[in-house]
Amino acid sequence: MSRPVRVLVAEDQSAVRAGLVLILGSAPDIEVVGEAADGEQAVALARALRPDLVLMDVQMPRLDGVSATRRVVAEHLADVLVLTTFDLDEYVFGALRAGAAGFLLKNTEARDLIEAVRTVARGEGIVAPAVTRRLIAEFAAGAAARESSADPAVLESLTRREREVLSCLGEGLSNAAIAERLDMAEATVKTHVSRLLGKLGLRSRVQAAVLAQELGI
Repeated sequence: MSRPVRVLVAEDQSAVRAGLVLILGSAPDIEVVGEAADGEQAVALARALRPDLVLMDVQMPRLDGVSATRRVVAEHLADVLVLTTFDLDEYVFGALRAGAAGFLLKNTEARDLIEAVRTVARGEGIVAPAVTRRLIAEFAAGAAARESSADPAVLESLTRREREVLSCLGEGLSNAAIAERLDMAEATVKTHVSRLLGKLGLRSRVQAAVLAQELGI
């Protein structure tokens, strides 16, 4: 990118927040532009600062991270990368449904946190790591068990190529990996992803991955 990725860090624990800011600030291509101690403040600062990305904790006072994510995404203020612990599955699934670009576990290594921010800034979303694929599969299975509303008929508007791309998203493949598998240019993959998101009324490729898992494609 021609300029640093502007990040807003939303985390209610001051020590954890300071650590995240320190880690992100160590990367030359990332700039922390604000810090929020609760969900309400995160939304307000996102409106005021218009960062590229909000690193959002799930459990916060006044407004939880899932609700804050829903507001940020609905207002097109920034991409959201959710930060959580492994035992908060239902909250993470809610965040993905709210339009989060992905999520990280709180024990993520510093270098992986930095790379995750870069990945989201490229428009890729965090679906590639094995742990993410496993969690998405678990969330999708849980949703199906609760009589998910996912309807195969939603695929009727997609072209054959778009369905193939959607299937790849369900496997957690990056644009580059999809391009290699389907023998097409990476720019073409981005176009297909954008179009299928629009047709399906989805906010992020992570939501598309969850839908692909729910539909079994």
